[in-house]
Amino acid sequence: MDLSKIKPAPNSSKTKIRKGRGQGSGKGGSSTRGKEGMKSRSGYRRKLGFEGGQMPLYRRVPKFGFQNINRKEYKVVNLDTLEKLAQEKNLGKIDLDTIYNNGLVKKGNLVKILGKGKLTKKLEVHAHAFSKSAREAIESVEGTAVKL
Repeated sequence: MDLSKIKPAPNSSKTKIRKGRGQGSGKGGSSTRGKEGMKSRSGYRRKLGFEGGQMPLYRRVPKFGFQNINRKEYKVVNLDTLEKLAQEKNLGKIDLDTIYNNGLVKKGNLVKILGKGKLTKKLEVHAHAFSKSAREAIESVEGTAVKL
C-alpha cells in the first residue's frame, strides 16, 4: 500500500468556494450577495426583531400596566405543610435552611408563612414574613414566629 495514493472517498469532501477573488473565479463582482442593499454590505447584522421594514411585533402589541420596582415577591408555605414536615422529621425548629433543603421553596426566595391548616406541635418558625392568622396559630400552641 502506497500512502501517497490515498484519496478521500468520492463526494466526501467539498472544495471551498473562494468568493470575491476576481471575475475569472466565477464568483467575483458582487460575490454571490446580489446587487445592492443592506445584506450586500460588509459588517451587515440584522437588528433584533427586524421584520424587513414592517412595524415589528414588539411595537405592534399594546403595552399596559407598570412594574413596581419595590415589590417584594414571597413564596408561600402553609401551616399544614410545616406541621407535616415537623412530624416527619421530628423537628422543633423550622428555619430557612430546613425549608430550602426539603424542597418547599427554592434557595434565595423570600418565604411567607400563611395560616392554612392546623398546628398541633410547638414550633420555632423562622421566615421573612407571617400572615396574622399564621402568627396567631403558632403562638397559640406556645411556639414562636421569628421574622427575619
